[in-house]
Amino acid sequence: MKRTLSLATIDHETVSLTEPSWCTGHTGQVPGYRVDICHTGPEHEFAFEGDTLLIATLTQDPFATDAERRGTGLYVEQTGWTATLDPAEVRKLAASLTVHAMHLRTLAEQLAAIRAVEVGE
Repeated sequence: MKRTLSLATIDHETVSLTEPSWCTGHTGQVPGYRVDICHTGPEHEFAFEGDTLLIATLTQDPFATDAERRGTGLYVEQTGWTATLDPAEVRKLAASLTVHAMHLRTLAEQLAAIRAVEVGE
């Protein structure tokens, strides 16, 4: 079921738009410019030994000035994690990165399915 929401903006008063099913909502969003409206999905944390290495989330900027950016994408942020590791720790990190790569591939497939629906709309 598609949800319609209305958001206050500085430059276009109230804007109504359809919210993707994966969006976590806009509660408490401070009015800004229409071009800055962004749908954001749940955050996926990629960690090693309790430290965050990457964060990834589905995003969509429906009013982006660049039409290519209006479709859904996967926002990926790399943290500034650094460490000096011994051989065993390097192996553990490599194993963790392998699992994270599998998770990223899963997110890529979800993103491909979302984009296929967007193209069909």
